[in-house]
Amino acid sequence: MRKNSIKNTRINGEVQKALSEIIRELKDPRIHPMTSVVLVQVTPDLKFCKAYVSVLADEEQAKDTIRGLKSAEGFIRTQLARKVNLRNTPDVTFVLDQSIEYGVRMSKLIDDVTKDLPSDEEEEEEE
Repeated sequence: MRKNSIKNTRINGEVQKALSEIIRELKDPRIHPMTSVVLVQVTPDLKFCKAYVSVLADEEQAKDTIRGLKSAEGFIRTQLARKVNLRNTPDVTFVLDQSIEYGVRMSKLIDDVTKDLPSDEEEEEEE
């Protein structure tokens, strides 16, 4: 995969910002209120866009949110065309991003393992 140009990086940021605003305005009950757009990747020809979405809820609500977003793709694309002035308005594909949940789970596992180990202060007191 080739490196993003400055222009493409700037477009990704603008599309991410616009998608975040549009998703917040949606009134679909399936879309969880704690939904955020983590990353947007627009192809250099501006035809397609992958939006990685993170949902702070359980797995079933996250899947419902993705279903709701997929059903509203046409409306979202229309709103995106109004907010971001691009030559082509990209087709948006929503992907559930679970990296935040994965990081929290790994952090918890590390904390569970390290709580049994003696801390540095305890080792110094013993000496």
